Amino acid sequence: MNKCLTLSFLLLLGNGLALLAQKDKPGTFIDPEKAGPDFAIQGEYEGKTSKDRKIGVQVIAKGEGKFEAQLLPGGLPGDGWDGKTKEPAAGKSEGQRTTFNGKEWIAAYDDGKLVGNFKDGESFTLNRVLRQSKTLGAKPPEGAIVLFDGKNADEWNGGKLVEGNLLNNGIKTKKAFKDVKLHVEFRCPFMPAAGGQERGNSGVYLQDRYEVQVLDSFGLKGANNECGGIYSQTAPLVNMCYPPLSWQTYDIDFKSPRFDAEGKKTANAIISVLHNGVLIHDKVEVKGETVGGQKENGKPGPIQLQNHGNPVYYRNIWAVETK
Repeated sequence: MNKCLTLSFLLLLGNGLALLAQKDKPGTFIDPEKAGPDFAIQGEYEGKTSKDRKIGVQVIAKGEGKFEAQLLPGGLPGDGWDGKTKEPAAGKSEGQRTTFNGKEWIAAYDDGKLVGNFKDGESFTLNRVLRQSKTLGAKPPEGAIVLFDGKNADEWNGGKLVEGNLLNNGIKTKKAFKDVKLHVEFRCPFMPAAGGQERGNSGVYLQDRYEVQVLDSFGLKGANNECGGIYSQTAPLVNMCYPPLSWQTYDIDFKSPRFDAEGKKTANAIISVLHNGVLIHDKVEVKGETVGGQKENGKPGPIQLQNHGNPVYYRNIWAVETK
């Protein structure tokens, strides 16, 4: 067997073993029907108070009937919240009852609703909502390069169809790109007992050098190592991460760094990102390759969907090369 065939075989074998490990990891769910009772409670809630104030609540499952919640005055991220004020509460399920207790508010879960009040008596009833990105299902424009449409994984080294018509991770495009607009849809698993970088981790690498982090960061701060962050460099303007098992979108506009004839960099890479249709990076300079990326040199490179041991799956991926 020649070296190329050996390398291809090892890559396919490694991806196959990684997929098996992902599915077998305890406490990891890719099917909502099998995700347990906590899955039905975690998520986003919105509505108005008895004083006609719009508010939102994000409930994060932590495993074994425990929750963390953040009440957001003005509404949910990208839909009214000021991006700053959070009023936390801890939640717990005991038998058939789930309650939330915080310094400023208390509530109970009741058949898809949060019913509660503030310490001054102002009451609220919030409905659980399942938001969808404005760019979900976006069709590739004329001239776009379709990298994955659910039919095959031919555009990817190591690519496989999973769950019928989805794309695995730990793969790179066969084609290299320089300046590009990229549409990607991804889904993080439900991993209530996990946290930090072990919870629904993957990443979209431009040129195999610059990572836009993929992570189940639902309800978290929105740091540069969380979902939407230009990894280890720039935090998103707002944490637009949806709850796990929701389909999410990145729409990325990437301009490669420039180098002169002697190989000296004359301009940093520039990146803008819409996460679930909301601008989270606006023409941000990327100061060198991100952690884990290949060294930058101004040459085209592949798109990588990172494997971090979690079953983060992808669909509807297309690119438009720009000048």
